[in-house]
Amino acid sequence: MNTAFIPVRGGSKSIPLKNIKLLNGKPLVYWTSHAAQNSKCIDRVVIATDSKEIKSTVLDFGFDKLEVYNRNPENAVDTASTESVMLEYINQSDLNDEDLFFLIQATSPLLKAEHIDRMYKEFCEKSCDSMFSGVREKQFKWMGVNDKDGLKPVNYDYRNRPRRQDFEGIIAENGACYINSVKNIKRDKCRLSGKISACELPSYTLYELDEPADWIIVEEIMKNM
Repeated sequence: MNTAFIPVRGGSKSIPLKNIKLLNGKPLVYWTSHAAQNSKCIDRVVIATDSKEIKSTVLDFGFDKLEVYNRNPENAVDTASTESVMLEYINQSDLNDEDLFFLIQATSPLLKAEHIDRMYKEFCEKSCDSMFSGVREKQFKWMGVNDKDGLKPVNYDYRNRPRRQDFEGIIAENGACYINSVKNIKRDKCRLSGKISACELPSYTLYELDEPADWIIVEEIMKNM
């Protein structure tokens, strides 16, 4: 069984009830739920929430794959990790160790069903243990603190600056989707483990909705897609 797991909590400091705030006419959580519902490889879509309002909203979507899991309040606070609610659900579910678990973030509404299906196909073809969705970035990256020891290049040699067309760049997680087996998650208590691979998605999928300004950007992208 392939389960899409979308954790959404009621509390949000930056944007109150962010997960059901309207984005392009639909609640935010609708977009990833819709993608998972229409994915050919997903058998079950689980929305894990502590909010009665969110529960009522997602059940109104009418998706036949969708069910709601009432997550424990202690795993819905600001300090709780995503892995904590993943493990909470897995440990009480009927999932088998060899089942696949797709962690999908509601804050990545530009994720589409075809992205999930392509990711699953690549996961099977690459025979990896886990996979994340990402975007290839070709910016030259530096790390460090300006007023301390200075900056150091992360992904290139500034003395031999490559041409952009010859530069492979790096893959950045876009936070949209992760695949791992139930067995691995239970053992390693992490969304990624073992031999890790990445599925490269279009650059626009890098946008995540965390701040009010993100809403404006993503809505414009959605209107023009």
